[in-house]
This record gives sequence, C-alpha cells and structure tokens, in this order.
Amino acid sequence: MLFLSQVALLGLINLAFAHPGEEEHHHDRAVDLSVREFKATAKRGLTACSEKLQRRDFHTRAAERRAAKVDAYRRYNGLVTRDTNATADTSHLSSTNYTSATPESTIFASNGTCILNPEGETGPYWVKGELIRSDVREDQSGVPITIEGQFVDVETCEPIVGLYWDIWNCNSTGVYSGLVATGNGNSDDESNLNATFLRGIQQTDDEGVVTFDTIFPGHYSGRTTHIHMVAHLNATLLSNNTLSGGTVPHVGQVFWDQDLINDVEATYPYNTNTIAITENVDDRVFTAESENTTSDPVLDYVYLGSNLSDGLFAWITIAVNTSATYDPNYSYVWTANGSVAESGGEVTVD
Repeated sequence: MLFLSQVALLGLINLAFAHPGEEEHHHDRAVDLSVREFKATAKRGLTACSEKLQRRDFHTRAAERRAAKVDAYRRYNGLVTRDTNATADTSHLSSTNYTSATPESTIFASNGTCILNPEGETGPYWVKGELIRSDVREDQSGVPITIEGQFVDVETCEPIVGLYWDIWNCNSTGVYSGLVATGNGNSDDESNLNATFLRGIQQTDDEGVVTFDTIFPGHYSGRTTHIHMVAHLNATLLSNNTLSGGTVPHVGQVFWDQDLINDVEATYPYNTNTIAITENVDDRVFTAESENTTSDPVLDYVYLGSNLSDGLFAWITIAVNTSATYDPNYSYVWTANGSVAESGGEVTVD
C-alpha cells in the first residue's frame, strides 16, 4: 500500500468479468485511447485543483477530521491507543519514510486522490434500491472497519455536496447478500435474497464526506479483496429510505494493501474459507487500474487499537467528473419482499 500516495488515478476499464460465470469483454484499441485521453485530462484537472485546495486548507481540515474520528472511536470503545505513526513501520504497509516521530497530522493529511474512472466495473452483484444507512455490518463477523470517502469535483475543485455513495462488498467468507448464484456461497440458500448485509448508501455532507461502518471483505475465486462503489448525483430520497432517479457519474472498485489482506485472512472467520486467495498483482481489475500509470486505487488506513480485532479506519479522497453519466448493469433490485432478480443497465456515455 502506498500509505500517502501522491496521486491515485483509477484508469478507465471497459471490462465486465468480476465474478464466476461473467463474460469478459475483449480489449480493443479504442479503450486504450480512451484510457490515455481520460488520464491526461484528469491529471491536468488535479494539477489545477492542487493549489486551490491547499489555499483553502482542504488537506488540513481533512487531517483534523480523520484524527478526531479515530480518537472518538477509540475513546467510545475503550481501546488502548496504538501510535498511528507506528503503522507505517509494520509489515503490512509499503516502505515509506515515516517514523514514530512523524506527526499524526501528516499521516492523516493524505494527499492521495483517486480519480474516478468514467466507467469501471459494476460486477453482476449490484442490487439497486439499497437502504440509506451508515452502519451496514448487521450480524456479520470480521475485522470492523470505518471508511471515509471525500468527494471533490475535478472540474471546480469544490467538495461535492449531496452525492450519494453506494457501496457493497462480500462478507468474511466471500458471500454477497441479496442474491443467489453459483460461486456465491450456498447457491440453494434462498434466504440470502432477503439479506442486506454489507450494502448501503450515504449522502455526502458540506465537505463532500461520507462515512461507513462495515467489515473487511473476504475473498472468493478469481478476485482479490475489494469494495464496489457507485456514485449517485441528483437522486431523490424516497419515504422508504431508498433512492430514485438521478445520474451515475461513476462505477468502480477500491482495494487494500496485500500485506494487510494476508494479515486479515489469517484470522477467524476469514481463515475458514478454503478458496485460494488471488493477490492484488494477479487480479485483472487491480492490474488494469494501476499498471503503467500513477494509479493507486488502494485505501489509506490506520489501526484503531493494538490488534486487528480492534478495527481499522480507512480513507480516500475521490475526484469525480460530475459531467459523466452512466447506466451501470445490475442483476437484482431490492423490493419490499426482498431482492428480486432483474437485469438491466448498460455502459453509456452522455
């Protein structure tokens, strides 16, 4: 993991194979050209934003906010405070120049910014219509994590207020809620259609910030550990606490440091999963988003206590092209009667 990456650029990916049974689109030169053009434009946008964000103390406020959240969590849970700076010295982080003398404000002031690609991978397991909520853990066991995402308009350099961040990930043994499918746990378990664990949506505040409480994802065949996301703009909040309408300027995935994944997978219940682990370097999506670029689609994080069981706090700052509009594919829709199989959506650009 690049603990404080300079620029994280999620490149355009026009592939669709993310789970067992999915069809992989053939790579073509048009996609390569779109990747290069988008990344060049995105870099120029970030460069233009850099000085403006610095003048507005954007990174200073972010550091103070993240440090306060971590401190509040530790106090509430009675955790023995671990020196957050020491995280950089442990084996699950990439080598950096941080030492125990590095100020906490420096660690939390990550300037790493993830450019949301115009269209990434939804995967087949997006369930439309999930609930608006910040805590998506329900009864799932695993390493607790709190994730903060801060969204910035790459064209105006301003925080995006009112954006809805839709996330979902598998549980500690590699199973997604809300669906029944081969390769997703027990394919005969119809009760999973009524499950909603580790899925939720939250709206950004006046700083463009969203926070979720979830668990560290497990793994399944052929994919490294990851979290899916969809960004919604101008959506309507319905009386049943779900969203309707609006546009989608992004679909994509974020990842974790490989050494951290290995540490988590050695703990219970992750270690009950007998499926072989696919590492980041062998994952098609991770590779496509990071090779031959300055891309770093990996979450920054710190330990909340002395052990993994105490949890992690992770964060990423995300620059979005709000002019983009997409219609991501989905296979299920959440209803009053649970999840219902319904396919729709496509990759489109306005």
